[in-house]
Amino acid sequence: MINMNNLDKVNHGSKTLVDEVEEKLLDYFRSNKMQLGSALPKEKELANSLGVGRSVLREALSRLRMMGLIETRTKRGMVLKEPFIFGGLQRILDPEILGDETLINLLGFRVALELGICSSIVENLTEKDIEDLENIVKNGVVYENNMYMPVSERHFHSKLYEITGNKMIMQFQEIIYPVTLFVKNKFNDFFEPINKELKQNDQIVSHQDLLDLLKNRDKEGFRKAMERHFIPYRRFIQNDWNTDQ
Repeated sequence: MINMNNLDKVNHGSKTLVDEVEEKLLDYFRSNKMQLGSALPKEKELANSLGVGRSVLREALSRLRMMGLIETRTKRGMVLKEPFIFGGLQRILDPEILGDETLINLLGFRVALELGICSSIVENLTEKDIEDLENIVKNGVVYENNMYMPVSERHFHSKLYEITGNKMIMQFQEIIYPVTLFVKNKFNDFFEPINKELKQNDQIVSHQDLLDLLKNRDKEGFRKAMERHFIPYRRFIQNDWNTDQ
C-alpha cells in the first residue's frame, strides 16, 4: 500500500504519488485490454486492485478526466473515452509564458508541417476548395509588404489545413495560430525589414500567387512558392535575429 500521508511527497526522483498512481492506472487499462467505452471498476475495487489509497486514486482519476481519457456516465460510472489528442497542449500553450526558444521551435514545427502537407493539399483539392480560397483571397485585407490582417491570414492557412482532410492537422492549426500571431507581433522589428527587402526584390509570394498555383494543380510549384512564402519565418527560425538590436 502506498503511503497516503502526503499526496505531493516525491517518492522516486521527481515523481509524486499521484504520478505513480496515474501510471498504474494506464498500465491497468493496457493489461486488462480495456477499449473505448469500457467501464472502470468501482473506486474501492480499483484502489484495491492497484494497491493504492482512494484519496490518491481520486487525484489520478481527476487528471485523466481533465485529459479527456475518462468520463462519468449515468448508470455506468466511469468509462474510457477517446481523448482530444491536443487537449493538454491547448490548455498550456499560452505564448505569454513561453520562452523564446520554445516559441521558435513551435513556429518551426508549424512551418515544417505546412510545407509537408503541400502535396496532400494539391491532391485533395476540389473545385469547391478553390472557390472558398478565391473568396478568402478576395475578401482578405493586406497591409503593405505582404502583411495580412490576422483574420485573413488565419482563414487562408486554415483552409489549406482543412483541404488535407486530416483532423489532427486541422486541430493543430487552431492551437498554433495564437503562437504564430504572438511571435509576429513580438518580433515585428525583425520581420518588417525582411518583408520590405522581399518586396524591393520582387520576391513576395502572396496568397493570390499560391492560389494561382493551386488552380493549375502545380504540386512542385506550390511547394516551392510556400517555401518562399515562409522566408521571414525560416530566417527567424535559423536564429538570424537578435532581440537586443
